[in-house]
Amino acid sequence: MHPKALLDECSALIEQVFKFDHPTDAVVARHFRENRSLGPRERATLSDTVYAILRERLKFEWLARSGTGSKWRRLAILGFPGDRDFLKSALTEVEKTWWDHCLAVKDADLMAQHRHNLPDWLATALGDQVGDEFDALVASLNQPAPLDLRVNVLKKKREAVLAELRQAGLVCEPTAYSPLGIRLQGKPSLAKLPAFVQGDVEVQDEGSQLLALLLDAKRGEMVVDFCAGAGGKTLAIGAAMRNSGRLYAFDTSGHRLDALKPRLARSGLSNVHPVAIAHERDDRIKRLAGKIDRVLVDAPCSGLGTLRRSPDLKWRQTPQTVAAQAELQQAILNSAARLLKPGGRLVYATCSLLPAENEVVAAAFSEAHKDFEPVPVAGLLALAQVPQADSLCQGEDGQWLRLWPHRHATDGFFAAVWRKKG
Repeated sequence: MHPKALLDECSALIEQVFKFDHPTDAVVARHFRENRSLGPRERATLSDTVYAILRERLKFEWLARSGTGSKWRRLAILGFPGDRDFLKSALTEVEKTWWDHCLAVKDADLMAQHRHNLPDWLATALGDQVGDEFDALVASLNQPAPLDLRVNVLKKKREAVLAELRQAGLVCEPTAYSPLGIRLQGKPSLAKLPAFVQGDVEVQDEGSQLLALLLDAKRGEMVVDFCAGAGGKTLAIGAAMRNSGRLYAFDTSGHRLDALKPRLARSGLSNVHPVAIAHERDDRIKRLAGKIDRVLVDAPCSGLGTLRRSPDLKWRQTPQTVAAQAELQQAILNSAARLLKPGGRLVYATCSLLPAENEVVAAAFSEAHKDFEPVPVAGLLALAQVPQADSLCQGEDGQWLRLWPHRHATDGFFAAVWRKKG
């Protein structure tokens, strides 16, 4: 595609994304469906430009004010990746001069909000938690996430998969914490990779892999993944159960559960039972009350621990949406707790960095449910052979899992664990 046409395409897509009425990945996917003539390179450029602008929105909007013409075109120029000569061939002389001026601006010349590129409420909430580490956290959130794989232990050992991937020319290494994980360099296509096609590996962030290890589901047990989504953790749990027992994958979205089906087929699992539910009080849940050994609640949340992947979330979430999520999380956790038999394990997790969705929810549950005793996460991770388990935890005796992108190079995750007494 000619540079001028590609820049116009970028501008049109950015304008759609900045309405913030739908998740960015959905808007980009729809644009590609409606413009099937776009090739792989054009699609990659469009996507990279959009996400670059979302990551550094406040900085780019400030720089754009000194230019002329369409705001969306100016943002597209500032976020455009790759070959500068290619882009310059699409610019007017006035735009070239303006762009050179923008490129000369150093971070030291910027105000704080143009360096961190976060809404004020979120910058304050994160800064209050990490203090002097704030700049390091912001830098990590503004980097694209790496590509992690989880080895399907039903089929292969990690060492064998590593050797196979390297033989295929991929640069990869074992993950630092998850004993099941592999981190790939770059973003290679997996669609035709034998290890992926055969179900030897699944895409799953290293932090997410640790949640299944905390649940520690055993052979022959009755287990529930209460908010299964597309099933990444469901597959990990099913493999840990060695394809025995019964694993229910609940979700309120049948569409998300449909996305689990091809992954299930690759995995070789037959112990997973996807169930679409209307809400957390669905009758299908009530019928299992008191019968379940282990329950994972990876609750709907703000997703602010995943800003490396979904930078639009920092512009779509507000203190009000976070408060509403926390209320829903409490309701889901209360409902899920009813499923457990005495001695059963409950794991609550989010991919949020905010205490309101994490420690506050966990503390409220502990206060309201004296029949559940908290279990320190650090000890459970050590039993699961996770290296440096203490460094992944916060609270007294390593009470909670608390993963930070700048400390652990994973998405931001929280988890708390309880055992039902009796």
